[in-house]
Amino acid sequence: MSVLAGVTLLAGMLFGTGVAAAQAADIPAEFGTDWHDPLTAAPPVDRPHTESCEVTLADTQFRDFTPYRGTYTPPEGCGDHWSKVVLQLDGKVKGRQYDRLGYLHVGGVEILRTSTPEPSPEGIAWHVEKDVTRYSDTFRRAQDVEMLIGNVVNDTYTGVIDVHVTLTFYAGHPRTPAPDRVLTLADTPDGQTLTTPRNSERVVAEVYATGSGGGCEEFWYLTVADPASYSCKADHGPYREVQIKVDGQIAGIASPYPNVWTGGWSNPFLWYVVPAPHAFDVRPIEYDLTPYAGLLDDGRPHHVEVSVVGVPAGQPGWSAPVNVLVWQDAQRAQVTGALTEHRVTDIANSSTYTPGSENRVDTRAGHRLTVAGYLDTSHGRVTTTVTRTLANTSAHTWTDGENTDGLDATWTDDETVTVGGPGPERTSHTQRTYTVNGVITVGEDDRLRTELTLGDRATVVQRQDGRRTAWSQLDDTYSGDAAFTLNVPRDQRHAVGTSMERYRLYGSDGCYDRTVATAQGVLTEDRSRC
Repeated sequence: MSVLAGVTLLAGMLFGTGVAAAQAADIPAEFGTDWHDPLTAAPPVDRPHTESCEVTLADTQFRDFTPYRGTYTPPEGCGDHWSKVVLQLDGKVKGRQYDRLGYLHVGGVEILRTSTPEPSPEGIAWHVEKDVTRYSDTFRRAQDVEMLIGNVVNDTYTGVIDVHVTLTFYAGHPRTPAPDRVLTLADTPDGQTLTTPRNSERVVAEVYATGSGGGCEEFWYLTVADPASYSCKADHGPYREVQIKVDGQIAGIASPYPNVWTGGWSNPFLWYVVPAPHAFDVRPIEYDLTPYAGLLDDGRPHHVEVSVVGVPAGQPGWSAPVNVLVWQDAQRAQVTGALTEHRVTDIANSSTYTPGSENRVDTRAGHRLTVAGYLDTSHGRVTTTVTRTLANTSAHTWTDGENTDGLDATWTDDETVTVGGPGPERTSHTQRTYTVNGVITVGEDDRLRTELTLGDRATVVQRQDGRRTAWSQLDDTYSGDAAFTLNVPRDQRHAVGTSMERYRLYGSDGCYDRTVATAQGVLTEDRSRC
């Protein structure tokens, strides 16, 4: 962390809103060789005030594509059931390096997918923490650990990525019961399979789906179909949908989050201090597969397949590892049931190309799935209905030579889960909205400028017999504007940039509202409103 940034942040904490004018005098005219350590406006994990134990998962450096392999041993002195388990990653890197993607597996279960910030010549440090209580079943036994942040170190790219990862276990019982089992898919000659316990009464799959690798699928939302004259092609345009199938039948659909890594949108100066939402902690897509539990509970392996709709055949770029979370009926050795409803619409996908001095592709796409099933449990017959509706609208514009390249896109992912049976009917409605609005321009002076706003919004309402029992509303918005000169040595880029993130979460559990802002790598604002 630069000395200047640290002084500026301290001034902000001491003087509050009156510090803006004083900060302006400290902001450099352009980026130098050092800047503030990366940070986000997202809330830290809320930790219980109970006895805790810490276990180190990894303490290593990444210089190439060799995974770190180690062994995890459960903690001593905190029992084998915990109120919360918190993963903490602390990283350091300096010199020159690209953004890199990474994963962390414990017993084959993916508990973290992450990416890295790009370093300053003087060096940076960053911190990630995540609530991983849902993987408690995995942590109760000794396990193999595998971690990889693939990297290249040579005379040009000198940044060695140094990481230290721990788990902290807090004694007590979780507020919401953790899954009884955490499963991974088995590889067979015929594909991947899943075998669940025969008394499974709730089944949720999570998929860490990421488009990456530096190719066009990293920026899938910008791809176009022929005959549009753009450098990134896809047979059916930019619509992507992550599907999960059980025994060949579509069991879940979802819109992937438009992740932007810290070299994204042609301009690393946007992300040196404030990354895009979820860049350091990639959020998995969740699918409620409980309607299929009656089928899965027969004790036999079932084929499970995850695919990304819209990716051109044979083209790489997506990774989609799967964990399956299972809650069991403690009073029965076997639960029986059946799938009773499966309705799926055809994918509507229209991309219209309009050529001109400003070329344009307008996309309208969407899909809907409803599945329902029942289980005869120890507490009676329970029915579960899941309805999910996806929609995507986007306008992609660019000039010949792509010296101007812009996108205005919105994705909605609307899901309702209804559970009926003994007792009142319970409904959970989640509406997710993702937005990207940005433009890249390259002027005659080889000056590249990127203006970008990203949005991650979600509204969750839980009802019991029609009465609202809990709710939350999330709005995580990033905006940035950065410019630098192309085709010159690093010290002649004359880079400038501002960024801001505001993370707002309101609901029946309280309020969190924090804003962070930067200019030329200096933290100019860090304010909480709740």
